[in-house]
Amino acid sequence: MELGSTVSAVRSNRVLVGDEVRPAVIVIKDGKIHQILSDGAFSGDAACEVLDVGDSVVMPGIVDCHVHVNEPGRTSWEGFWTATRAAAAGGVTTIVDMPLNSIPPTTTLANFHEKLQEATGKCFVDTAFWGGVIPGNQLELQPMIQAGVAGFKCFLIHSGVDEFPHVTGCDLHAAMKQLQGTGSVLLFHAEMDVQQATEENGDPGLYSTFLQSRPDVMEIEAIRTVTELCLQYQVRCHIVHLSSAKPLKLIQEARQAGAPLTVETTHHYLSLCAEDIPAGATQFKCCPPIRGSINQEQLWSALKAGQIDMVVSDHSPCTPDLKKLDSGDFTQAWGGISSLQFGLPLFWTSASQRGFQLPDVVTLLSRRTAQLCRLNDRKGSLAFGYDADLVIWDPEREFEIKETSIHHKNKLTPYLGVTLKGVVRATIVRGRLVYRDGSFWAEPLGKHLLVPQRTNQAQNNNNNNNNKLE
Repeated sequence: MELGSTVSAVRSNRVLVGDEVRPAVIVIKDGKIHQILSDGAFSGDAACEVLDVGDSVVMPGIVDCHVHVNEPGRTSWEGFWTATRAAAAGGVTTIVDMPLNSIPPTTTLANFHEKLQEATGKCFVDTAFWGGVIPGNQLELQPMIQAGVAGFKCFLIHSGVDEFPHVTGCDLHAAMKQLQGTGSVLLFHAEMDVQQATEENGDPGLYSTFLQSRPDVMEIEAIRTVTELCLQYQVRCHIVHLSSAKPLKLIQEARQAGAPLTVETTHHYLSLCAEDIPAGATQFKCCPPIRGSINQEQLWSALKAGQIDMVVSDHSPCTPDLKKLDSGDFTQAWGGISSLQFGLPLFWTSASQRGFQLPDVVTLLSRRTAQLCRLNDRKGSLAFGYDADLVIWDPEREFEIKETSIHHKNKLTPYLGVTLKGVVRATIVRGRLVYRDGSFWAEPLGKHLLVPQRTNQAQNNNNNNNNKLE
């Protein structure tokens, strides 16, 4: 079957249907899943284009709801063309673009329209968009919701770029009042400057110096603020890239008290440990930081216990010079890790060793991420009427990450040379074969996903269940 083909059916001996892996045929009509049949029950006509993938696993495409594309304005860092190709190569069929580090950031309706225009004709997978909350933009929030943003992100500490300033308590109360009753969600970069943070006066080439400058207490105090706001306003809140296991107790207590609060962690916090980061290896720097191995195992335990809801890439690339590899100075290097293309195998390599099964992969990397951004009526599940977004992959096969196989614009990543388990064979977006065995269809077939605003009644129903992700 040629790249770009409209796929009428996919046959495999291992289709993930609900929580069961079994032989099946997925019948596709008009880009949607029409039927899921047992192999013997399928009788396609002669014109039916059936993609038979043998023993490869077929499951819903990954929904990565934390991606920094950086277009417009910083396309030397990334861009929609390269980011979405990398996504397709990794079995990611939907990304949600963060409001920064593009210039301008997605903090006004006009800026959102500019980003939509820039992204047009460049996306190989479907793309949704987060807006941003910054000081003084509260009256832009409802117009952006009406225009289709999936929700909003804010920072409780300096964001790293001046055009996206962090918010104060006053800004947060103003934003929360605008978001009440809309069904939207506010995402928090949950670190906060505290007295206990040490000055960066150690050797800047040692990772431990950087780690000590961003202690767990910065996440604890920020998350304490988030839980109080969430309980007060009953607006959906979400903690992005949790790196410390220590605030999990606060999160659990807030949920038990009725806070509509969710939390994600990232592949790098689950795959990388502070103890293993060499001196000067600034490609490992991100904020909040990669912490120690004991903390990492606590994150895995929380994930298994359902205390962490989902896992995302937080793909945050930059140009190599900003990583300060020549000096190896962790204190001056840009904080961000590139991994959009490798999320599925990164997760599976570690998760499969800890007793996680294929249905867990779908729950944590597809279904709940789609729920967060209100795309779960069409994305993240193999079910009738859903978009025919599929990843076809071999979970047992291993491969080594080499620079020549990386499709991100900038190839610098802490995973270079690492061997992972789980080879993506093909990616189907709304019934079209966009990627197969290292090659892409030439034409970007991705669509913009605009999230419809909920009615008040739907919002009331949603509020009763929005902290109980399925």
